[in-house]
Amino acid sequence: MRVILYTGKGGVGKTSLAAATGIASAASGKKTIVVSTDAAHSLGDSFDWELSDEPVKIRENLWAQEISTLYSAEKSWGKVQEYLSALLVSQNLKDITKDELIVFPGLEELFSMLEILNHYKEGKYDVLIIDCAPTGETLRLLSFPEVLKWWLEKIFPVEKLLVKIARPISKPLLGVPMPSDDTLDGIAELFEQLREMHHILTDQTVTSVRIVVNPEKMVIREAERSFMYLNLYGFNTDAVIVNRLLPSVNLGQYFEKWGEVHHTYLQYIKDQFNPVPVFIVPLFTEEVVGLEALAKMGVECFGENPPDQFFFRGQSQKISQAEEGYVLEMSLPFVEKGDISLSQKGDELTVKVGDYKRNIFLPRKLLGREALGAKLENGELKITFGGAKSDKQTM
Repeated sequence: MRVILYTGKGGVGKTSLAAATGIASAASGKKTIVVSTDAAHSLGDSFDWELSDEPVKIRENLWAQEISTLYSAEKSWGKVQEYLSALLVSQNLKDITKDELIVFPGLEELFSMLEILNHYKEGKYDVLIIDCAPTGETLRLLSFPEVLKWWLEKIFPVEKLLVKIARPISKPLLGVPMPSDDTLDGIAELFEQLREMHHILTDQTVTSVRIVVNPEKMVIREAERSFMYLNLYGFNTDAVIVNRLLPSVNLGQYFEKWGEVHHTYLQYIKDQFNPVPVFIVPLFTEEVVGLEALAKMGVECFGENPPDQFFFRGQSQKISQAEEGYVLEMSLPFVEKGDISLSQKGDELTVKVGDYKRNIFLPRKLLGREALGAKLENGELKITFGGAKSDKQTM
């Protein structure tokens, strides 16, 4: 299955581009589904079609779905929900309904991911197109598996052991029920599914991300940050799509300056995101709603190119040999030196950029080696590894 994620700042037109890509993919003969993970769904509005939390067929080879948070949560979080309900009842907290126990803040994106995994495993479709939430929520969505992988491997086995030891005495002494093995197994299964999801999303033979921008300064700056964070977590961005571009001529006096600004930013985008290809969608004279308008948008964007092809594959990390030992290179465009901090403990390297961090378990070549230093050159973070590592080092 081919998986394509569309992301961008709110209001740039990523939902329309995701829908247009779905129509173009279906027209080429590929069984295609477009899925919205945005809590504020607008995919149905874009298609001008009534959608639900199950796939709805729109035309030949084309389906669409707006994932329901509660529906997905009930399937994935049932055992945990039952335990939380019993826990609150034991503390005489009866004012919270069952639905309120289902989803903690931030888990909406997590449960959406599990629906994506289900589609991938079932293999009913050739192309899966994901209309993601605006940039911030998308980055949180994509970083979930990385964070929970760490919890699963480092913390969860200890937690599970302690719970088993404490369970016989917790109820009579504390009046608090401890989670059952089924509940703990449910959490472990959830973590395992997220690990599978992470593998799929970072597999550059399967998945790519497409960033939608408008030719405006604030939108471009957010796209640059998104591109950097996507590289940090190992996701492949195969295209940047500039949407709603004004023509360069015959605009009249009122829009002439806007046209110049748009085309100045267009050149800037091409230069900054090179070698990732940039596609252009003009500002249409009418609203892009419905199948006919979306089909037109797809043609304008991709032309004769198959919309599901990989337009670029970049290597987010690579290892090379150096005189001192080895160098781990990581692509981090649009980052200043002062924004990055690194720490190493054992065979785990933590890279922090701004508010985001990634725990990297070192590959085989670097096991048992000490990180000696790091430098940032032309958007590439180069970390030098030498001999045996101390237990902990901070740079």
